[in-house]
Parts: sequence; structure tokens; C-alpha cells
Amino acid sequence: MTFSLGIVGAGQFSRRFATLFLAHPGVHEVHVTDLLPERAERLAAAEGLSGTFPSYEAMLESRAVDAVAVFTQRWTHGPLVLRALNAGKHVYSAVPMAVTTQEIAAIIDAVRATGLTYMMGETSQYNPATVHARNQIAEGAFGRLFYAEGDYVHDMDLGFYDAYRYSGGENWKATASYPPLLYPTHSVGGVLGAWRTHAVSVSAIGVRDERGDGVFDKEVSQFGNDFSNATALFEVAGGGSFRTNEFRRVGYPSHIRESRFRFFGTDASMEQLATVSFWQDKKGVTDITELLEPKPTLAPDDPSLQHIAPALRAAFTSGSAPVHDRARLPRAFDRLHNGHEGSHHFLADDFVTAVNTRTLPSVNAWVAARYTLPGIVAHESARQGGVRMDIPDFGDAPGA
Repeated sequence: MTFSLGIVGAGQFSRRFATLFLAHPGVHEVHVTDLLPERAERLAAAEGLSGTFPSYEAMLESRAVDAVAVFTQRWTHGPLVLRALNAGKHVYSAVPMAVTTQEIAAIIDAVRATGLTYMMGETSQYNPATVHARNQIAEGAFGRLFYAEGDYVHDMDLGFYDAYRYSGGENWKATASYPPLLYPTHSVGGVLGAWRTHAVSVSAIGVRDERGDGVFDKEVSQFGNDFSNATALFEVAGGGSFRTNEFRRVGYPSHIRESRFRFFGTDASMEQLATVSFWQDKKGVTDITELLEPKPTLAPDDPSLQHIAPALRAAFTSGSAPVHDRARLPRAFDRLHNGHEGSHHFLADDFVTAVNTRTLPSVNAWVAARYTLPGIVAHESARQGGVRMDIPDFGDAPGA
């Protein structure tokens, strides 16, 4: 069984997934649309796609497309996903799921009503540290897990200025001020992707930007935001807590590792830094750096990456780590580029498999809500000076 897919948004990120979806034996056609038709045409020509659509509306109306993969601006995902579900299309969405509680609730309602597949492509689901922690938790190696940390530390100077100029046009500064806590899924998802719980309350602190270049300026910001860094402390169901950092002004080599994680239990702990990782128990310390280290599959100077800022290219070239179980992946992926510490192959396969077998994907709508909603509430907490706030929960997916 196979299906046809429409790529929505022909930017820098979507090309990597267009290649993977086209190569997957569960997909027989890949189309593309973009607000800028020339970008869609370039992507279709470069990757040998089946063709382009003049608009998103035309794509949704077409019987030639069974599913869509949304790779548009972060704050547009919720409405675009809802339109696709209501048009009868399965949906793969880049992160975040949405930017309001209401949008998240509407997506869950639509998935429940239509029975269609929805998946959010959170890369931290397959971050090697998350994979290893998930395996160790399943074996009980941590004892009782009671605390974790997840960081998404990516300085604006390391590629983000170029990325926002590319996607934002003349008014790019208005969108470059996107609130860090409204992009929470790398840090939150990396923790909750291993620790099978959910956040129930949060207190967060935002740090107002001082660069003075018009980015993270309330008067310029489309979002009325002047926080460039933020920290959130979450309480979890069943007891315990986790802390996340979302930093956009930070002295840290994000081109080496932008997401990193720590887990602490009563019997053991695990810590990941920029270049080293350790497993620790009451007897001593084991270096697990090599176990979690992806090997590149694409050179940073590969011609296909010429339009991507050099500081961002590492995210598009990383292969798999030894902790990754590649046995389930299609062999067509073995020689294709990977990205974000080996996650791209698994995410693409998760979605295709879920659509074709009508099973729940790894980051289904209910999981995606638990990865996204904590950040939305945390941002409001930061806006109110750190007041502790409850986080709604939509429960587990039916049948999960």
C-alpha cells in the first residue's frame, strides 16, 4: 500500500524531507506548493518530484494528494493542519504543533472526528540521548526517575539571522522575535520522549534582550516579544520535575549540539554536554559519548546545502548513532542524507508507516500536545513574572 504526498512550503528544511518521502517505498508521488512559485518549481526540479500546485487550496482540493507535510512558518502550522484534516488529508507537521491552546484542541478534535493520521515531526524524539534514556527507563535502570533537564541552546548569530532573512522577507525582524518558549518541543520533547509522563504545572522566567538591533524588540515584534532567553520549571504527573532552557543569546557551540539532556533517578543518572555524555550510578561513571555520537552522511560543503547558512549545516548532515536501531528503516534510506542527530530517517518512516498501516505514529496529536502546550503556558507564566500556572492535558491517544 502506498500514498501520495504534498509538501507545503519549499524552504530550506522541506527539501531534506522531500527526498526521504520520495525514496520511501510507502510513497508513490510527492508534489509541492509554496507561496513563492519559483521556490516550489526549484524544489520539484532538484528532487525529481511529481509536480507543483499553484496554491495550498489547489493541493487540498486535488484527489491526487492523500497527505500533506507542512513545512511553513512556525505560527502558521495550526490553521494549515486543520484545513488539511478537514479536507480529508493525513498530516505531517513540522514543529511546533500550534501556538495556542485552542488550536491544539481543535487539531485533536479533528483527528478524533476524521480518523486521519496526524504526526508532528519532533526531532528530539530520536535524539540519541532521548533514545538511550528511553531504553534505560524501559529497563528500570534509573530506578525512580524524579528529575530531568532539556536544553535547546541555539544562538541567533549561528545561522538564525540568515534563516529568518530567507523566510521572513523585508520584515524578517518582526518574525525573528518569535518567543523562545513557543518553540518548546526540542527541549520538552527530548525529556518527555523518554520519560513517560506529562507536565501539569510550570513557572517560567524570561530574559529581555539587550542587543538593540531590532530583533526581540516589542515595538518591532509580530508577537510583542522581547524575551530572547527563557527558563521553565515543570511539575510532572506522578511526582518529580524537569527544567528546560530555550536560549537564543548564548555563548555555546550550537553548531556542535543544539539540544542536550540530563536525567536523574534514584539508582542512576545520565548527562549530555556539547561533546561528551556520561552514564553514572553509585559505583562510578561510564563514558557513553561514542554510543550517542551520530556519524555524518553528507559533507557540509555538499552542493545541495549551498543555500543553507554554514552554521546550520550540521543539523542537515548528521547520520545515525550506534544507539539508533536502523533495522526497521527502508534500505533506500541507507545512502541518503540524515539530519538533526539522526532523527530525519526515523520521523519520515514513522509517518509513512502510520498512514499505510493506520496505526498511531510516535508523535501523534496527543503526544504532540504534551510536547507543545507546556511551552505555550510557560510563555504566559514568563510574561506574568514567573507565576505558577496549571497546564491542561488532553490525555492519551485512544488505544495508546
